[in-house]
Parts: sequence; C-alpha cells; structure tokens
Amino acid sequence: MNGSRSLLVIVPALNEAGAIAGVVESIHRELPHVPVLVIDDCSTDATVELAKKAGADVVSLPRHLGLGGCVQTGYKLAYELGFDYVVRVDGDGQHDARDIPRIYARLVESGAHMVIGSRFVEQNGQRTTPMRGIGIALFRLLLRVVLGKPVHDPTSGFVGVNRTALQVFSRTFPLEYPEIEALVVLQRRRFRFEEVPCRMHPRRTGRSTITGFRSIYYLIHVLLGIVVNVLKYDARSNRPPENV
Repeated sequence: MNGSRSLLVIVPALNEAGAIAGVVESIHRELPHVPVLVIDDCSTDATVELAKKAGADVVSLPRHLGLGGCVQTGYKLAYELGFDYVVRVDGDGQHDARDIPRIYARLVESGAHMVIGSRFVEQNGQRTTPMRGIGIALFRLLLRVVLGKPVHDPTSGFVGVNRTALQVFSRTFPLEYPEIEALVVLQRRRFRFEEVPCRMHPRRTGRSTITGFRSIYYLIHVLLGIVVNVLKYDARSNRPPENV
C-alpha cells in the first residue's frame, strides 16, 4: 500500500459491483495521493475485481463479518500500518468524495477524535424514509442524554477518526450497526466528536437492508447496544483518554 501514512480511506463493501468502481475513482480524483482500501465482506459479484481495476487495495475477508467487522478490519490495519487518520466511505455511492477533505481538515485542525459527515447539521433538507426518520429522531433524543451534546446525524457512515480512536476501535468495535454504538464507546472514554455538513446521494445500485421488519429490529438492537455500552464503560468514564 503506497502513499502518505497520514490518511487512509476505507470502503467496506458487500456486493457493490454496480457502484464500487465509481466510488474508488471519485476518491482518487479528489485525493490522488491517498490510498484507498476496500474491505470486501465475501461478495459474490465482481466487487473485488472492479475495485482493484479502479485502483484500490483490497482485503477480502475469509468469511462474512458484517459491516462492523469490515470497518474494524480497516481500522486495525490502518493502526498497524501507522496511519494517523482514517475516513470511512460507504461502497454504495451515497457519500460524496468531495467532502472527504472537509472531514480530514476538521480532524486535523480541531483535534477531535471523530468527525461525522452529517446530512442534517445545517438542516439542509436531506430526506430519508419515514421509519428511518423516526429512528434518527429517537436516537438523537437518547444520545443527547448519553453524550451530553446533540448529534444531528447519528446513523451516518461517513466518518473520520484519528489515531487515538483507531487504537480503541482496533481492539473493540460494535459489529452489526456500529455508527451509534461507536459514539457511545468514544464518549464514555471522554473522547470528543464533531460534525461537518456533507452531501448525500441516492444509492447507485441496490437498496438499504434496513427496511420493514429489519427497521424495527435495528431500532431495538441499537437501543440495547447503547444501554450495554453505557453500562460497560460507566466504570471507566472518569479515566482520561489513553495515550498512543
């Protein structure tokens, strides 16, 4: 893996053959000297081949681990390879690569451990499904209490982290629906996050897996995850952040 050891862009992907090449190419256009790592979660289509052809490095997982397993794999590799910052971009084409420099700049300039690319921080009218909208509103309310500060887009997968957060996430990371639980993990360690406004595009191919019954399962699962993480880290909440 060549390029700067300051920033790595990771792209978790499962059967994203219709979008992955465009995602990788758009990242390279915006950040031509930054390496892109696609973590393939046992895709059965041409995701791996197309990602490599577009210029990405690819790690193929030996078995299906889910989104959290993909992201943690990327974080662990980034930490072991000595990267200082990682920005995660989804493989379905919804995130705009032009916003990666904004997330990266805020990480560097603010010293925040995590920066979230938010659809809603400026209330810019981004739309979502009714069920997802209800979930986001519920999570905002609950996280406002748990985190002690508002978070506008708690389900965003467009996220940057620094090396201190990488150290934590390389050891422990929520596996199934990681975005919200990861915020709780960081906050209970007295780490700091910020949000920056970012654009969101419709999926280029396929559809979200969080529909119908799975929306209800998602809500219950994440709510339980928040409670578990609060209880798990409550005893450590007075400790200062670990040094790298």
